[in-house]
Amino acid sequence: QVQLAESGGGLVQAGGSLRLSCAASGRIFGVNGMGWYRQIPGNERELVASIRMNGATMYGDFVKGRFNISRDKVKNNVYLQMSSLTPEDTAVYYCSLNKLGTDYWGQGIQVTVSA
Repeated sequence: QVQLAESGGGLVQAGGSLRLSCAASGRIFGVNGMGWYRQIPGNERELVASIRMNGATMYGDFVKGRFNISRDKVKNNVYLQMSSLTPEDTAVYYCSLNKLGTDYWGQGIQVTVSA
């Protein structure tokens, strides 16, 4: 099994920054990549950013250079540095890990951006 624990969410004013962290534990082998998704109430879950084990990254179109994903291979952690946040970024953010074709998810962490 794989466990993912997110941290770093909370309330921030528009224009501010937050850094989300995700710690992976358990049977971590055969990992293809890790990433962050978010879900806004009433919307489908959408990709925020992902990073493969070779370092290749991908971002959602709405990111527009504001966020940066990184990982610590030794600690099996993945991070999402978010800046220039807007109220439209308010959502539950989920950490994900793909292992041997199976997706694992964290419980999600709330990010709220006030106007």
